[in-house]
Amino acid sequence: MQNLILASSSPRRKELLENLHLTFAISSSDVDESFNPTLSPEEVVMELADRKAQAVFKENSQAFVIGSDTIVVANSRILGKPADEAEAISMLTTLSGKQHDVFTGVSIVSPTNSTKFFEKTEVWFWELTDEEIRAYVKSGEPLDKAGAYGIQQLGSMLVKKINGDYFAVVGLPVARTVRELKRLGYQLPY
Repeated sequence: MQNLILASSSPRRKELLENLHLTFAISSSDVDESFNPTLSPEEVVMELADRKAQAVFKENSQAFVIGSDTIVVANSRILGKPADEAEAISMLTTLSGKQHDVFTGVSIVSPTNSTKFFEKTEVWFWELTDEEIRAYVKSGEPLDKAGAYGIQQLGSMLVKKINGDYFAVVGLPVARTVRELKRLGYQLPY
């Protein structure tokens, strides 16, 4: 049986793979997430996803390893996870009433081959009041999420519309990931 490993401790990515009825292990790596600021958002997420996948693959060279990374880009600025509540408020204020882009990169490494890809999704926020932003930040939800929001939980109330892959905004473009796994020779249970 082929081993599949998710190189992430993200509960959202874990849930997305569980929804596909895949059997997998979790092995997150503590890789350096700094990046060259001259890289495009696409290059940043694919490089970070690949670092995560490669680090786990070094210890599991017979497995299929999936690494993923998500960033939010607003006004040509990359918004990662906020350091504290003040930064979360600042990020959400920046996103309020505007369109931004979410980039999710995926790297899949296997014993015989590997691939990297990204998905870009456009997201529009409603115009948010200061009270709405503060209440959302007080929930604690934004503090571990790129751009200071999670589209699948309370943050869903902030989103007016999207154009692209919803699951990529959550953290893993599942349909494309499954297709790439199959292309690399991973045998799905269905």
